[in-house]
Amino acid sequence: MDATFNASNVSALPGHENRRPTQQEAEDAVRTLIAWAGDDPTREGLLETPGRVARAYGEFFSGYGQNAADVLSKTFKDVGGYDDIVLLKDIPFHSHCEHHMVPFFGKAHIAYLPHDGVVGLSKLARLVDVFAKRLQTQENLTAQIIDAVNENLNPRGAAVMLEAEHMCMTMRGVHSHGVTTVTHRFTGVFAEEREERDRFFAFIGKR
Repeated sequence: MDATFNASNVSALPGHENRRPTQQEAEDAVRTLIAWAGDDPTREGLLETPGRVARAYGEFFSGYGQNAADVLSKTFKDVGGYDDIVLLKDIPFHSHCEHHMVPFFGKAHIAYLPHDGVVGLSKLARLVDVFAKRLQTQENLTAQIIDAVNENLNPRGAAVMLEAEHMCMTMRGVHSHGVTTVTHRFTGVFAEEREERDRFFAFIGKR
């Protein structure tokens, strides 16, 4: 995706009924924030900052222009009868807190029990990116990932765990460093059978 947002994609999202601001308007908003913070947006070191910030936001939030169904659209059924856990662990991700628009980052673990085939392994990492590159809460990000796996792969069960550090706790507020927030969700067989949850935790090194 290009560094700038696809306006047609974003304006179609719920809550985006109003006209999408232009690139120039976005840069003007950054200049306003610089001045509000107490600096001079016209000084040499800050002259090009608004453009850089707008381009960076295009990358940080490129997930709004991506679709989980497209990422998971191609599956493989010829897997030699394999029907046990498929698991990717330690998938790195970076996202931004929707409350303060500061980063949170960590790793994701995704597992599923195949039913209608398997998906390419890299697609699970891309799936995390689709939702992480949006304004988020960790809880919502966890739910969106597992819902997409269930809706598009129709597995017998799925499991997702996220571990992340939130800069809204480190850089501001309580200024707590090194705190890890853990969220997880299980569906299907993983929700119904303790043995399957235990296997998931063992595989990711949490048992």
